[in-house]
Amino acid sequence: MRITGISTHVVGTPWRNLTYVQVHTDEGITGVGETRMLGHTDALIGYLREAEANHILGSDPFATEDLVHRMKYGDYGRAGEIVMSGIAVVEMACWDIKGKALGVPVWQLLGGKVTDKVKAYANGWYTTERTPEAYHKAAQQVVERGYKALKIDPFGTGHFELDHAQSLYAVSLIEAVRDAIGPEAELMLEMHGRFSPATAVRLAHELAPFKPAWLEEPVPPENLKALEKVAAKVDMPLATGERIHDRIEFRELFESQAVDIIQPDVGHIGGIWETRKLAATAETHYMLVAPHNVGGPVLTAASLQVGFTTPNFKILEHFNDFADAEIKKVVKGAPEVVDGYFHLSDRPGLGVELDTDAAAEFPQQQARFDLWAEGWEQRKPKGTQ
Repeated sequence: MRITGISTHVVGTPWRNLTYVQVHTDEGITGVGETRMLGHTDALIGYLREAEANHILGSDPFATEDLVHRMKYGDYGRAGEIVMSGIAVVEMACWDIKGKALGVPVWQLLGGKVTDKVKAYANGWYTTERTPEAYHKAAQQVVERGYKALKIDPFGTGHFELDHAQSLYAVSLIEAVRDAIGPEAELMLEMHGRFSPATAVRLAHELAPFKPAWLEEPVPPENLKALEKVAAKVDMPLATGERIHDRIEFRELFESQAVDIIQPDVGHIGGIWETRKLAATAETHYMLVAPHNVGGPVLTAASLQVGFTTPNFKILEHFNDFADAEIKKVVKGAPEVVDGYFHLSDRPGLGVELDTDAAAEFPQQQARFDLWAEGWEQRKPKGTQ
């Protein structure tokens, strides 16, 4: 079997463009992969056009390790977010092809299942007025839908500092959310790398009574020493990793022991097998894995293949029941959350199929997501916030 070409399809919404890549073969089997780029969609498509000619055409989709290695190192330049995301979508599609050709789900090819279900946590649910009352109502709707975990960034446009009034308001939002979801549901606290270590530590202490399941990206990701300062002073699990695009770059994070949960994005770190390798290393450092997942149904399905086969897999992020829920129709067999969990599927490959006609109903947009802009959490089109 040989790869005869690739095709790209961009599904657009005001705040995210989702890039789907189909890999075609001479035996008529087509695989699909997906990633979500922030402001770099055209750059990704441009890279894939060159990579198709230089590396992908004529390759054996079963020789995935070889193809990934050539795409990562064959151009000599150091691979960053765009290259690693391009590798990821092609790699996912190759796994999809393998599974379809052999008639088995990808999780079976990764060593078999260690669980029948993967816990989900909701994100994108707080696209409403930024008040305790509105957040209380929105959070209630999340748990009524069966979710047993959710995540929120309550810090507005905070950057390095958050003054006293804004801090009190953020606390009031979290208090409302905890009241709405009860004591048993997991509440993930997201900081998006906003703060200095001192501010992150102060806010963590102020929010500790609400029992966050983790504190995510408390400081910008470039400085591990700053993260270590937070870890030394905060008595709750720390999570990070969505903006690391190569598993090798996790080495210093592992050595620091500064976090408890790593959050690689399967669509940015080179795909399914690269993530599974990283998860195995995390296991040797007694760390859990909870992938970042702001993608649609294909990226969710790919992340689940890792989840079903990984002993130290904690939970998977999910946007698609709350933000742009209509995009689920671009994929047949989209994974669904039932009673707070994704359940094991026996469908071959990734278990999903891209509906290109449905995808065409969501043309690429000038998607914009600015975490420093007032009203960013509402994820509305520009000019309407």
